[in-house]
Amino acid sequence: MDPAARSTSTSWSAHAARQLLLGTLILLLAACASGPHRRQPTFKTSHSALADLPPLAPSAASAGAANDILFRAIGLVGTPYRWGGNTPAGGFDCSGLVDYIYRTAARIKLPRTSHDMAAMDGRKVRQMTQLASGDLVFFDIDGAISHVGVYVGKGRFVHAPNSGGTVRLDDIDGPYWGGHFAYGKRVLD
Repeated sequence: MDPAARSTSTSWSAHAARQLLLGTLILLLAACASGPHRRQPTFKTSHSALADLPPLAPSAASAGAANDILFRAIGLVGTPYRWGGNTPAGGFDCSGLVDYIYRTAARIKLPRTSHDMAAMDGRKVRQMTQLASGDLVFFDIDGAISHVGVYVGKGRFVHAPNSGGTVRLDDIDGPYWGGHFAYGKRVLD
């Protein structure tokens, strides 16, 4: 090969390598800029009439498990809603969220649906003022139990409603949820 042709070929290869490197760098920076899906803020100021009541725990023996459940539940706020979902990576529906919280925080496996959770053994708590942290809370929508969440205290509960798109912390006695509250169930005693 002629030295002039070799110099031109080497120059072209170096130029192509620089262009490839620059293109790769731009793609990497664009990928970093887009970032992973960020959780949306879902905390709202509480307006619950129950916020000033002293917090209740299920029992002294269950206080540690209740605390673990509360931290796990609040830590999942902002996770996307997905019907049939039961993991943080895949999203949650209401019963998938509650089962995940209890299974990972207290090693208690719950039934898969809110209806079946409502039918399991456990002490029913009919009045909101008697709910203890960690209680399951059930909601009657259209004449049947079809929603469940975890009571965290101070009139608030964590749940995965299909409206809103993410796991949320809401007032249990708010205009919508207060009108549909059926009862709580104490699983930890």
